[in-house]
Amino acid sequence: MTEQVTDYDSPWKEVIELYFPRFLEFFFTQAYAEIDWTRPYEFLDTELQQLEPDAEIGRRLVDKVAKVWLLDGEEAWVLVHVEVQGQYDSQFAERMYTYNYRLFDRHKSLEFPVAKLLDYEQGWETLEQTTNPFGVIVMAHLKTKATQRNPENRLQWKLSLVRRLYERGYSREDIRELFRFIDWIMVLPKELALSFKTEVRSYEEADRMRYVTSIERLAKEEGIVENARESIITVLETRFGEVPSSIVEVINEIEEPSVLKMLFKSAIAIPSTAEFQQVLDNLNSGKCV
Repeated sequence: MTEQVTDYDSPWKEVIELYFPRFLEFFFTQAYAEIDWTRPYEFLDTELQQLEPDAEIGRRLVDKVAKVWLLDGEEAWVLVHVEVQGQYDSQFAERMYTYNYRLFDRHKSLEFPVAKLLDYEQGWETLEQTTNPFGVIVMAHLKTKATQRNPENRLQWKLSLVRRLYERGYSREDIRELFRFIDWIMVLPKELALSFKTEVRSYEEADRMRYVTSIERLAKEEGIVENARESIITVLETRFGEVPSSIVEVINEIEEPSVLKMLFKSAIAIPSTAEFQQVLDNLNSGKCV
């Protein structure tokens, strides 16, 4: 199976903002305990943009910046950087050092605790028992990475995690949102995606729990994805004539709307199909484009 491109950053950014207090409670309990959660917190998008690094470092420095109030009444900022490290990167240590000194230079104060998802593999039973949404979120991420070359095993884990959403007593809205995260990152080949939909439909109907309305939502997203693929190929054909079959095959395997949107923009501006092929190669190797 050709490994499909998976967008990890976007779902993590979305779920952190959605469940920000639970995120800190799960990963950084000391910080969580020092914050006055009776007072509203605020995400600071403008300040986030000002913290972006120079072009040679990359496009990401901090993924989320939130203003919170501490129990002693002081204002504080929480800066969350998500680094999805899919393979060895010789420049990783240098990049982390750069992130640290730039943040310190701007704020003159920095505490930078780290949570490594791989460490949670050793505490799998804890992940299964917690009702914190990030228990199932971490399980989904770990099993996505573990099943990169085993789509059948990924299908079984995806079904297991979705069933767990119903069994853990989550609210209707939480089930919808957590289902969205699982479905977003645990990408399946077309034939197995169909099996997944069938199983979810049967499970929902048997338990009379149409919380997710997953089949209808997935069907709508499939239409969006299919149209996006066709649009990319049409633009390439209009600009360059015949499009190599290797490019068409990769485009037709991509499921994530955000990735297809990026490729559509590239198709409009890129100088040649050879360079477009390089964009696809970079995506498959996990590099930023």
